[in-house]
Amino acid sequence: MVHLAQAPTTQSATFWRSLRAQCIAAANWVGRQLERRRSRLALLEMTDEQLKDIGLSRGQAHTEYMRRLWD
Repeated sequence: MVHLAQAPTTQSATFWRSLRAQCIAAANWVGRQLERRRSRLALLEMTDEQLKDIGLSRGQAHTEYMRRLWD
């Protein structure tokens, strides 16, 4: 009698573990990029005085905001 639901082979199990790890890494990367984008947007919402307190000018804040997502 042949059973269709057999235990996964070592190669198959390794593939799924690797795929899961890659998906988790990709999700973490996306999360970091979204947080970076929120931080850059927060710079634009700061007043000139607040920017001065952290050592940035309005132009520098705008330049930071305009950077690509993966920079």
